[in-house]
Amino acid sequence: MTVDSPQPRAVAPARPDDSVRAVLRSPRLLTREALAGIVTTLALVPEVISFSVIAGVDPMVSLVASVVLAVVMSLLGGRPAMVTAAAGSVALVIAPLVRTHGVEYVLPTVLLAGVIQIVFGTAGLARLMRFIPRSVMIGFVNALGILIFVAQVPHLVDVPWIVYPLFALTIAIVVLLPRFTTVVPAPLVAIVVVTVVVVAAGLTDVHTVGDEGPMGGGLPGLTPWLVPFSPETLGIILPTALSVAFVGLMETLLTAKLVDDITETPSHKGKESWALGVANIAAGAYGGIAGCAMIGQTVVNVKIGRARTRVSTLAAGLFLLLLVTGLSSVMARIPMVALAAVMMVVAITTVDWHSVRPSTLRRMPVPETLVMVVTVGVVVATNNLAIGVAVGVLLAMVLFARRIAHVIRVERTVEAPAVEPTAAAVPDADGSARPRARVRYDVVGPLFFGSSNDLVEHFAYADDAALAEEADAASRPDATVLVDLSRASVWDASSVAALDSVETKFAAHGLAVEFVGLDERSGSFHGRLTGKLGS
Repeated sequence: MTVDSPQPRAVAPARPDDSVRAVLRSPRLLTREALAGIVTTLALVPEVISFSVIAGVDPMVSLVASVVLAVVMSLLGGRPAMVTAAAGSVALVIAPLVRTHGVEYVLPTVLLAGVIQIVFGTAGLARLMRFIPRSVMIGFVNALGILIFVAQVPHLVDVPWIVYPLFALTIAIVVLLPRFTTVVPAPLVAIVVVTVVVVAAGLTDVHTVGDEGPMGGGLPGLTPWLVPFSPETLGIILPTALSVAFVGLMETLLTAKLVDDITETPSHKGKESWALGVANIAAGAYGGIAGCAMIGQTVVNVKIGRARTRVSTLAAGLFLLLLVTGLSSVMARIPMVALAAVMMVVAITTVDWHSVRPSTLRRMPVPETLVMVVTVGVVVATNNLAIGVAVGVLLAMVLFARRIAHVIRVERTVEAPAVEPTAAAVPDADGSARPRARVRYDVVGPLFFGSSNDLVEHFAYADDAALAEEADAASRPDATVLVDLSRASVWDASSVAALDSVETKFAAHGLAVEFVGLDERSGSFHGRLTGKLGS
C-alpha cells in the first residue's frame, strides 16, 4: 500500500488592504506613510511643471492631472506605494501633437490611450514583462539614476554663490539626520529648513518653484471636447495614443518591478495596467494630460520615505491638491536648490553600483554587460527610458538567439546490423532479419529558427548511403537511418522544414529516415506541419 505524501498548502499572499488597515491602526506607521507622501509631492511639483512646458500645456493642467492620477492609482493600482503623475516620457510623446495640431487634440488622445491600456491590462498582456532580462533592468535603473542626476545640474549652473551653501546644507541634512532620527524624513526637514533660511534672509535671487511656471489657485473643471468626431480626428490621434499607451505601460511596469525588488513584495501587473488606463481617462477628463509612474519620485517614496502602502500615494495626491488649491503661494517659495539636492541624493542611491564594479564586470558574460551598457547609452542619448529598454530587449534577444543557435549538437553512431531477429531488427517477408538501423543520429538541443537553419549540414548523406549499399540495405531503405530526437524539442515551422529537408536529402541518396523520441508537444507539432511547408 502506498501512502500519498502530504501536499504543501498554498500560502495566500498578504492582501494590500491588510497593510492599509495596519497603517490606519498605527499612528507611527500612519505618520511615516503621510510624511513620505508629503516629501514625494514636494519632489514631484517642479518636475510636473517642467514637463508641462515640454508638452506645451498649462502647468495647472499637469498639476491637476497629477492629483487625479495619484488618487485614482492609489485606489485602483496593483502596486502600492508607486507614484503616478504627469510624466516626462508622456510629455515627450504628446509634444509633437500639440505643436502640429493644437492642445485641443490632447483630450481625445489621452482617452484613446487609456482605453488601449485597459485592454492591455484586462487581456493579461502585462505578463510579457517577464521577458525583460535582468541586464536590461539593471541598465534601466542605472540610466534612471543618470537622468535624475543630470536633470538637476541646470539648477546649480550660472546661479548666485549663495546657492552652493544652501545646496551643501541640504545634502548635509539629508545624509546626516537619519543617523540621529528617522521619525521625520530627512528630505522633508532639509526642504523646510532651506526654505525658511531663504525666506527669512530675503534671498530673492535664489530660484524657486514659482519661477518654473504660474501656479494660481483653483481647479480648471472638466476638459472641454473641442475636436470633431470624425475619421480624420482618429487618424490624427491614433499614432500618438498608441505611443502614449505603450510608453506609459512600459515605464509603469518597469517601475513596478523595481518597487517589487526594493520592497520584496509582489504586485499585480495586470491590475496596474488597466488601472493606469482608468486613471488616464479620468485625468484627461479632469485635468487634460496623461501620465504614468514617476520613477524618481517613487524611489523617494519607497527608499527615502520608507513607504509601503497606498496610503502614502493617496497622501501625496491629497497634499498636492491642497498645494494647488490653497497653498500655491507657499509651494511657489520652495527653493529649487533644495529639491535638486534631494533628487541628486536619490539619483546616487538609485544606481546599482555593484553592477559597475570592476570585479562584477570581470565575472559577468560579455553579452550581459553589452546589453546593460547599450540600454544605458540609448536611454541617456534619447532621454527616453522606453526607447532604451526596447533597444536593450531587442539586443538581448539577438544575442540570446545567436548564443543558443550554436548549442545544437548531432552525434552520429554507426551501428552493426542485427543478424538475428531481435527488437533491433525487422523481419523480412521470408522471415529473415534485416537491419533496423544502420546509422543512428542523436540530436541534442532546442530546434528553432536560429539553431535549425544549419541542421541539414550535420548529416553525412553520402557516407550513410555507402554504408547502406555495403550492407545490401539500399534496396530496403525504410529503416536505414534513425534520428533520435528524445533530447531535442521542435519549437517552430523552421525546424519542421529543416527536418523535412534532412528527410528529402536522405531520400535523394536512396535512404529513408525514421524520426523517434519526440515528446508529445513536439511530435504533435511536427506531425501537423511535416510535408506541408512546400519546397
